[in-house]
Amino acid sequence: HVQLVESGGGSVQAGGSLRLSCAASGYTYSSYCMGWFRQAPGKEREGVAAIDSDGSTSYADSVKGRFTVSLDNAKNTLYLQMNSLKPEDTAMYYCAASGSYGGRVSLHGYEYNYWGQGTQVTVS
Repeated sequence: HVQLVESGGGSVQAGGSLRLSCAASGYTYSSYCMGWFRQAPGKEREGVAAIDSDGSTSYADSVKGRFTVSLDNAKNTLYLQMNSLKPEDTAMYYCAASGSYGGRVSLHGYEYNYWGQGTQVTVS
């Protein structure tokens, strides 16, 4: 049984920073991809950042240069460092993990099997 739990969300002013965490349990794949997705009211879910077991990363154009995704393998925890936040970053942020993984790191939601409950990020 796989469980993903996000934390670290909150309310910040434009230009501020937040670090999101995603603690994974029961996740033992040797090859995998984990990522962050977000969804704002009235908008579709979009991929934000992802990292695979080899350390390869991928970012949405809207967050390149501002967000950094990383993974602590010992703690089985995914992180998203968010800097220079903008009001348009306001959304519910979700952590996701793949099942079997045999390709390029992806920002496509359909390639992920497991999802967390989300953590709210509000930028004003």
